[in-house]
Amino acid sequence: MRRDIEFTNASGHKLWGRLEMPAGHIRAVALFAHCFTCTAQSHGARRISIALAEHGIATLAFDFTGLGKSEGVFADSHFAANVSDLVAAAGYLRDTIGAPSILVGHSLGGAAVIAAASDIPEVKGVVTIGAPFDPAHVLHQLGDQVDKVRAEGQAQVTIGGRPFDVSKAFLDAVEGHDQAGRLAHLKRALLVLHSPTDATVGIENASEIFAAAKHPKSFVSLDHADHLLTRPEDAAYAASMIAAWGERYLPPRQDRDAPPEGHVRVATTDAKFTSIVDSSGHSFLADEPLAVGGGDLGPTPYDLLLSGLGACTAMTIKLVADREKIPLQGVEVTLDHQRCHSDDCLATGEGRPKIEVIDRRIKLSGDLTDAQQARLLVIADKCPVHRTLESHPVIKTRLV
Repeated sequence: MRRDIEFTNASGHKLWGRLEMPAGHIRAVALFAHCFTCTAQSHGARRISIALAEHGIATLAFDFTGLGKSEGVFADSHFAANVSDLVAAAGYLRDTIGAPSILVGHSLGGAAVIAAASDIPEVKGVVTIGAPFDPAHVLHQLGDQVDKVRAEGQAQVTIGGRPFDVSKAFLDAVEGHDQAGRLAHLKRALLVLHSPTDATVGIENASEIFAAAKHPKSFVSLDHADHLLTRPEDAAYAASMIAAWGERYLPPRQDRDAPPEGHVRVATTDAKFTSIVDSSGHSFLADEPLAVGGGDLGPTPYDLLLSGLGACTAMTIKLVADREKIPLQGVEVTLDHQRCHSDDCLATGEGRPKIEVIDRRIKLSGDLTDAQQARLLVIADKCPVHRTLESHPVIKTRLV
């Protein structure tokens, strides 16, 4: 459920962003600030936005002035301009789907959300990911090129292998910020996420941020993650931590009539295979493994099929055991799917046909007699999903 959007910043430039929407009810709205010289389509921004949407949090990640698809010149952009862009983005959200209650900032974007929070009154929580304590930390990435910029007023520098025009105004704007004072007067819940092995922004920055802030504040270590969260599992973990932490600070869940059982909606995302599944009011991601080009952010379609059969099998066995006073303590169902050639089938066309085989293994716990185990094994074949799969259901497809 993705929308590409545009809004105008205080300088009159049109900024481009990508809004990831939950498949169902919008629980809250988040605003994501990307890292220095990154864009809204960086690994961390995209994966965290999609994962937060899975948790019911609509999330906007946008390109700062002069980056990605946004208008403006990077040389005219600076830290204060980034903060102003965040305030403009919050205004866009306020006028459309609702003001952001969570600000999430990655790297220098983390420093920016700390600075912008006081200008966005609806914000309840601020999250930093691999953020520097002092915005001037970004000058480390320029190295000895800083002297060149100061001497010439503006110069082209290389950052991460890419050329950027950096002005002296950028250097001046990133220095002299009282982040300690901002954190002391944040008056919002703070979550600090940082990798102890971050080679770009050291873990000591997280310590300084945490020490300067007042409670409520929390810290989560992103073990083994790199600065850019290039591994999908690191971005997914960060998003799950943000969503779990945010439960205390988000609006209460709204009571609503759940869709009827048997109604499922699936919507694609901008990722290759990742889809948002909304099933009777419950949202989660479906995906494919990394080995085939997926993001491995959720179960595969066949895994979902096996899960439905396994869950129905376990529920049906437990239901019958309770009704017939069988001393069953637990059920564990393990399933595997495979396609195998069959010598028992007549060939149709070229080669031999393949048979779909689901191998289901059931483990019953409890002081059960052989007769009781045999009875419950028979019941397994009578679960509704089993019957549906064996009844050759008719699938009707139409455009809507």
